[in-house]
Amino acid sequence: MPYLYRDSKPRSPALPGAARATHGSGKSYEELKQECLHKGVLFEDPDFPACNSSLFFSEKPPIPFIWKRPGDIVKDPKFILGGATRTDICQGDLGDCWLLAAIASLTLNEKTLARVVPLDQSFGTDYAGIFHFQFWQHNEWVDVVIDDRLPTFKGRLVFLHSAEHNEFWSALLEKAYAKLNGSYEALKGGSTIEAMEDFTGGVGEMYEVKKAPDNFYEILEKALKRCSMVGCSIDTSSAAESEAKTPFGLIKGHAYSVTGIDKVSYLSRQVQLIRIRNPWGQVEWNGPWSDNSPEWRSVSLSEQRRLSQAALDDGEFWMKFDDFKVHFDKVDICNLTPDALEDSTAHKWEVTIHQGSWVRGSTAGGCRNFLETFWTNPQIKLHLTETDDGQDECTFIAALMQKDRRKLRKFGAEMLSIGYSIYESSGRDGHLGKDFFRYHASKARSKTYINLREVSNRFKLPPGDYILVPTTFEPHQEADFCLRIFSEKKAITEDLDENVAIDLPEPPNPTPRPQETEEEKQFRALFEQISGKDMEISAEELEYVLNAVLKRTKNIKFKNLSLISCRNIISLMDTSGNGKLEFNEFKVFWERMQKWINIFLQYDFDKSGSMSSYELRSALKAAGYQLNNYLLQLIVLRYSDEQFQIEFDDFLNCLIRLENASRVFQALSVKTKEFINLNIGE
Repeated sequence: MPYLYRDSKPRSPALPGAARATHGSGKSYEELKQECLHKGVLFEDPDFPACNSSLFFSEKPPIPFIWKRPGDIVKDPKFILGGATRTDICQGDLGDCWLLAAIASLTLNEKTLARVVPLDQSFGTDYAGIFHFQFWQHNEWVDVVIDDRLPTFKGRLVFLHSAEHNEFWSALLEKAYAKLNGSYEALKGGSTIEAMEDFTGGVGEMYEVKKAPDNFYEILEKALKRCSMVGCSIDTSSAAESEAKTPFGLIKGHAYSVTGIDKVSYLSRQVQLIRIRNPWGQVEWNGPWSDNSPEWRSVSLSEQRRLSQAALDDGEFWMKFDDFKVHFDKVDICNLTPDALEDSTAHKWEVTIHQGSWVRGSTAGGCRNFLETFWTNPQIKLHLTETDDGQDECTFIAALMQKDRRKLRKFGAEMLSIGYSIYESSGRDGHLGKDFFRYHASKARSKTYINLREVSNRFKLPPGDYILVPTTFEPHQEADFCLRIFSEKKAITEDLDENVAIDLPEPPNPTPRPQETEEEKQFRALFEQISGKDMEISAEELEYVLNAVLKRTKNIKFKNLSLISCRNIISLMDTSGNGKLEFNEFKVFWERMQKWINIFLQYDFDKSGSMSSYELRSALKAAGYQLNNYLLQLIVLRYSDEQFQIEFDDFLNCLIRLENASRVFQALSVKTKEFINLNIGE
């Protein structure tokens, strides 16, 4: 079960600095490297071995791959040759153009590149067959160590490679990213923005080109000046159109990088141009302003040099911005900071991060279409206190990311459709119930539910308290998630998780015999009949009577109460310590069980005889137990069935265990207090 509640308290964003070592040995890159140099051996990574499992998880390799080190492929391998540039990225036989488009964008920012690709690596005198790369993952930087064995066929690299055959940084980067995600196959298909965020820890925004604002050219110009990473693509109308070539030389369903934007003087007027790169390293736009188009003849050679214009079949080309808007459909921008590209001023952004989980049966309630379970989703309270400078509202970006889905593909996981809704707070503390969402409309929401790794949107709302509810579209879908809130002014966030609390009524004092009501006299007669001469009920006798009575109780589904459960009941109610229930003890338990039956029936909304596990939070609260998400998830995993239903015997077992645990906890608390008083004094 890979999805369990994570501590969801708000956290500070990861600071640039030392990345967390992730190697299975627990050793850092430098420790592993020095170990190999000391032994005089080349590093072989046991975490990502040179075998088929590192390549594919759903099929066998279509050709016999041979893993080779760069020194076995060429005579003079180099890590980086003449600087890392976008021409070092040529796609191989893996459908990861989205990743390659992001790598091409990465090369445009030397500082960002040096963070992902540490430049103090080489095939020189301290070569040990080991390399490392750093990626941002859910609010932390991780250091991924690999050996340099790469898959080849007939002596050539099969996957990503450089145009220079003796340069290997890009192929090794692809291998490290494949290891991070479990295999090379896990990299098939994706969104450029996903890799861009993993390279920067930035926040992504997506534009539909046909609906983009009028100043879209200026937005892209500003993005590239700020070293934001920019990608673009053309939509497909069917799977058959994937990677179909248009008459203009463009590829549908394919990820491109935007590598430049500029204006050129042409026939006495300024023309807006945009530079695009195909990660294949070939196949280019053939319309106006393409490599060999006649338009360039009217542009001076000095201007062409300024624009790095060259008629090479390298996958990179210029096109008129108006043509770009006609032929391309989507643009992804990953901002290293979330400054609005529409604004001219830079801002210092405050960031808070929440980690959480959607767990079937307890916190995976689905979107607002599913009101009966929507309220059970995790809820985050957002306090907006300060308006933007000179404004009446507060700006923030909410970015919701589902975690590790690519890594879990080999187990059948796919990207889920995710989104969120934002409500004005009612002022109440604690997890909001179903009725709140029944009668209150959202104040804002994500634009759409979509099966991308991250959904992010920019909002402006008046100061106040708001509740953000992150969800999957369908209920019962499990995933871990990371929610980032970027705000121009300090915004306070807190998880509306319940504090664990117990509020149980004191058991009533026994009624003296002369004051017993007729009903109590009948109950005593029943007890005497069950208990026999010793006037005490053993665990075996309790098992018999409870199973007999509960199986005849109307409107509840009941399988069986075990002997162990009955012993737990006696442990709970036995005040004399003799391992049996006397009359008054049995009477208190019986009254408590009647109350629990009534609670169970109250929360069996469909009158099916069983209760939805999503109602367990409310039912337990009515019984005196307030639980946080973590405990609730564990209990649902233990007591609900595959249809997320809980029958009465499971509900009873749950309450008995909770009450026994609370007694132990209270006893420990008393002992702890006595110990403190004894050693420190009041």
